[in-house]
Order: sequence, then structure tokens, then C-alpha cells
Amino acid sequence: MLVGAGLTLTVSLGAVSDAIASEPNDSKRRAIDAKVHGALSKLYANVRGSREWLCRDKGPAMLKSRERMIWSMKQNLNPAVTKVLKRLHYPLDVILLCVRWYVAYPLSLRHLEQMMAERGILVDHSTVHRWALKLLPVLEKAFRRCKRAVGRSWRMDETYIRVRSEWKYLYRAVDKAGNTIDFLLRAHRDKVAARRYFEKAIAQNGEPETVTIDKSGSNLAALQALNAEREAPIRIRQKKYLNNVVEQDHRAIKRRTRPILGFKSFRCERIILGGIELMQMIVKGQMKDGGIAQTPARQFYSLIASAVLIIPTFV
Repeated sequence: MLVGAGLTLTVSLGAVSDAIASEPNDSKRRAIDAKVHGALSKLYANVRGSREWLCRDKGPAMLKSRERMIWSMKQNLNPAVTKVLKRLHYPLDVILLCVRWYVAYPLSLRHLEQMMAERGILVDHSTVHRWALKLLPVLEKAFRRCKRAVGRSWRMDETYIRVRSEWKYLYRAVDKAGNTIDFLLRAHRDKVAARRYFEKAIAQNGEPETVTIDKSGSNLAALQALNAEREAPIRIRQKKYLNNVVEQDHRAIKRRTRPILGFKSFRCERIILGGIELMQMIVKGQMKDGGIAQTPARQFYSLIASAVLIIPTFV
């Protein structure tokens, strides 16, 4: 059985056995080679052009329909995405699928390289990494415009992420329902970093009524500094057991970063973590979908276009 680009080609062992039995002993190898060569030829044609090979028996109408769909996608792309994709030569649906899998599941870049090779698409793991670095900031910015409102009771905490054998700090917060408020990666864990996170979260999501933190002195000092400049102060609670919600929410992020085995630069870490957080928020149902029950995958693909959904069709 030979598998490629989502198709399965089966070489009939019975047919090979019949061919061997009907041929003289000196021609057994030629009989086997002929059978295998036929199957490999089909597989090679499948790898070279999987969709055209699939549509060959169904006539040119399907290919014309696909060309119209791709043209419509390109006409409705977000201008920022068009600029990012200008020098990328792979099909758009292949790029989107690789980027989504990378941020949605605990897979390494080499896992993705092997998975795409099984589907007849040869792409290097470093290419997938470049796609993620180019696309994820654009998708995150698009998501901010269609993010649902969050609650006003926040649970805030920070977790550790390794970059070049050094620990960096990912500040995160969720509301009491578990929805992600915001996130920020910082090199240091201090009052300045905590205050920068609160300023960003408030600017993006509005002012909270209550913020629950642990016994961290830097987080407390940052909130007190913010309250000193506000007419209506934010209520501060330091109860560790109330922070179990955000502590458990860290696990989804750490589970995804574990196969990466450490980031190589602070910039790459910031972008990839932003994509992971983006996918987690989509899975939690924090994206406005106009009342249409869409899967997280469809919601992710819809971020890249302004008027159409771009759905990979070869998986």
C-alpha cells in the first residue's frame, strides 16, 4: 500500500502473484518490477499535482471552479496579509494549514515537515517557521478587532518560558469564566513589567473591577501605582486559591511549548506565544462569528480574509 497527498494506492498482491506464477523463473523480477512501476508512476503523478490528478476523471469544470475560488480569495485578502504573502510561493491553503497546526497542537517543526511530506508536499521545517513569524502578528491584530468582551473580575499570574537557556516571564490573566484577558512576554519579573502588562490589558479590554493576584510583591506594587493615578481604584485581592483558574490555564500554553524544546530568540518567542494564545482564545469561543456555529479551524482561517473564508481542501 502506497500513500501520498491524501490518496491511497494499493498494489494487488494477488495480481503480482498471478503474474509471477505465469512467467518463467528468469522473468519473475520483470513481472514484479512492472507491477510496482505502475503503482509508483501513479504515486509520482499524485505527488506532482494531487488535486489536478483527483479532478482528471471529473472533467475540467472542477478545475475551473477551483481557479475561480482562488481568484476570489486573492481579491478579498486583507491588504496586510497580501503584503506578507508577496514573496511566499506555496499555495495559501498549505501555508495556513501548517501555521494553524503549529500553534494549535503540540507539534515540532520537523513533525510538520514529515506530516506534509506524507501528503505529497515537500516543505522544509525552517520554511514553516518563517511562515509562522510572518503571518501570526497579522492574524493576532485581526483577532483583536473581533474579540468578545471579557469579564471585569480578573485573575492574573505569570509563568516561566525558556529562551536560550534563560527564563523569561509570560504575564497572563483570565476572568472568572476562564476567558483569556491578555498576555505579555517580558525579560524581567518586576514592578515595571507588571505595570506594563496591566496598562496593555486595560487598554485592550477595559478597566476591571477586581484583580486577584498571588503574594507577588511586584504585582501588588504595580497595581498600587496604577490606583494612585485613578479616581476609581481597582480592588486588589491576594488569595492564592482564587488564582487556581489562571494557574490551570497555564497548562495549555506549556503543553504546546514543550515540543519546541526552547526558543532561540526573544522575538521568535513573543510571536509564537502570541499565536498559541490566539488559537487558545479561539478554542475558548472568544471570537465573534456573527452567530454562525463555526469550528475553531474555520474561525482561524477567516482571520486572513476580509470577506471570504479560506478553507484548506486537501486534508
